[in-house]
Amino acid sequence: MLKKIFRQISKLGNDLQFLHFTESVEVIISKILSLAMIVVIIVSVCDLLFFLAQELLNDPQTLLRDSLFAIFGLFLNILIALEILENITAYLKKHVIQVELVIVTSLIAVSRKIIILDLEKKTATDLIGLATAIFALSISYLIVRYTNRDNN
Repeated sequence: MLKKIFRQISKLGNDLQFLHFTESVEVIISKILSLAMIVVIIVSVCDLLFFLAQELLNDPQTLLRDSLFAIFGLFLNILIALEILENITAYLKKHVIQVELVIVTSLIAVSRKIIILDLEKKTATDLIGLATAIFALSISYLIVRYTNRDNN
């Protein structure tokens, strides 16, 4: 099999053949990443369900006080993984990275960080950094959204 790959690479003398080869490799890698992300999502959902069941069985009275932020974090992890899967499948469909989806995924990730943030352990610098990241991502999202609206 390795010989076959090396033979194919040696035949890639002209630019068009080489570009076709690299596009094929990108598609294969994107499919592998999609399958891996599906496994991650399934494992994350199972982890959330086990954690939720364990917390409900232990003491349902303290669920909202002690474990709520951990549950929110697990939910948002799954949402982030779904957004990443959406990014990969959008790439497979159009062969273009959709910047708007990437920015939305980043906004969800930063929002997750803020939701599960323990304010007692963070400094003012950490909070300013997160606020700056959200502001920059929001402005970026507005610019991309405005540009995409004008192009359609």
